[in-house]
Amino acid sequence: MEWLSLLFVMGFIVIHLFSKNMNFLKAVPRSRFLSIAGGVSVAYVFLHLLPELGEFQKEVHEEFGGSGEVFLSNHIYLAAMAGLALFYGLEQMVQNSKRREAEGKSSTGVFWVHIGSFAMYNGIIGYLMIREEFEGAAGMALFFVALGVHFITNDKGLREAHKGEYDRYGRWLLAAAIAAGWGIGWVTEVHELIIAFLMALIAGGVILNVLKEELPGERESSLSAFVIGLSIYSVLLLFV
Repeated sequence: MEWLSLLFVMGFIVIHLFSKNMNFLKAVPRSRFLSIAGGVSVAYVFLHLLPELGEFQKEVHEEFGGSGEVFLSNHIYLAAMAGLALFYGLEQMVQNSKRREAEGKSSTGVFWVHIGSFAMYNGIIGYLMIREEFEGAAGMALFFVALGVHFITNDKGLREAHKGEYDRYGRWLLAAAIAAGWGIGWVTEVHELIIAFLMALIAGGVILNVLKEELPGERESSLSAFVIGLSIYSVLLLFV
């Protein structure tokens, strides 16, 4: 399983480095693939990540129920909400910066803060790729598919926000963060309480980033494609 996780991490890296060559993503109106990808990511959050957080909460409560960490163990969903709020704040910061800059892109400082946050996000995913307790190879593959299509959508949004800077620096940093997270997971294991909160942050971030890409009217998103992605991936999660 460790070597399979490395293969999937390499897949994530390839997505970041070469998603700019996926010409179908530039289609106008918006490519239906992106709406399908949004449905897949949302299904994964609600049918896998959030239920797993509930299990983590029970386990952590049993272990720390008599200590001062009981508050954290009973409020793990606050971390998911914090993840959503964090990425919402980052998006607002980028949009405000773009309005102030003449070139229509964010400032250099905002670019590095934004990319740095997504690098942390990617590092956590890389760590979970090797340390998450998947239900066999199929479970790991479903994780890869959900986050892989999510990365494609994120890359498109980051490229639009930061123009050439994303291709020059951002995609390389995000690819390196995935590898670094996996490497950390290879040599050490973080306490399950920390893992639970990292997963909660990821869940909140995924929800915000999907909604950010799907809701604005000017993106001409496809409801039918979103529902197709949501439905097919839900069936896979429930029966595979």
